[in-house]
Amino acid sequence: MGYEFDFSFLSSYWSELVHGALLTLRMSISTIVLGFFVGIMIAVARVYGTTLLKFIVGFYIDVIRNTPLVIQAFWLFFGLASLQIRVPALTAAIIALVINVSAYTSEIIRAGIESIPKGQVEAASCLGMSRWKVLRLIILPQAIERMYPALISQFVLMMLATSIMSQISVEELTAAGYGIQSTTFRGFEIYIVIAVIYLVMSWLLRICMEGIANLSFTRRRKLKTTL
Repeated sequence: MGYEFDFSFLSSYWSELVHGALLTLRMSISTIVLGFFVGIMIAVARVYGTTLLKFIVGFYIDVIRNTPLVIQAFWLFFGLASLQIRVPALTAAIIALVINVSAYTSEIIRAGIESIPKGQVEAASCLGMSRWKVLRLIILPQAIERMYPALISQFVLMMLATSIMSQISVEELTAAGYGIQSTTFRGFEIYIVIAVIYLVMSWLLRICMEGIANLSFTRRRKLKTTL
């Protein structure tokens, strides 16, 4: 018996899909911005911190990278609730995502920092630049530019991971799909649509981040112009 596809129900549920997609984008943008800056701070602490700070940061990274994101979200949402600390589901989701992506981002940026030739740092020091200026003006810009493709991939993966937050009652895109499927019983069709929406959002995120790179990195603009 052949399966007959039927997408006619979408006309009645498009608003739920739009709301879920917009919430997914909101979570993603908030997480990218916060996770990026937190990741930079963790990376700097991992490279230039004291022995104790390096140990604490390294332990944090190991714990986050070796435990499931869904468990981290449960810790924040259900765990804190059991301690009588009420955190809204969306807030808990963003915090969990920031904690998770910052650990991965920090390792990417750390690799970029350690790839900068020491001769550049020594030359800057000879010119009388402070350690903070060397880090801010020489090391970090180059490290971020070198590792930017890896950061883009990490942030796209993070956006797709927002689907996990449906497990703590965040009404993002996947949760919207759950609700529609439970009403229409057209699971195959609705998840095809959701997959296409995620694909489009991932594509748009990559384009936007490539655009930011072209605006931010002068050397990249010059190379493209030369080519």
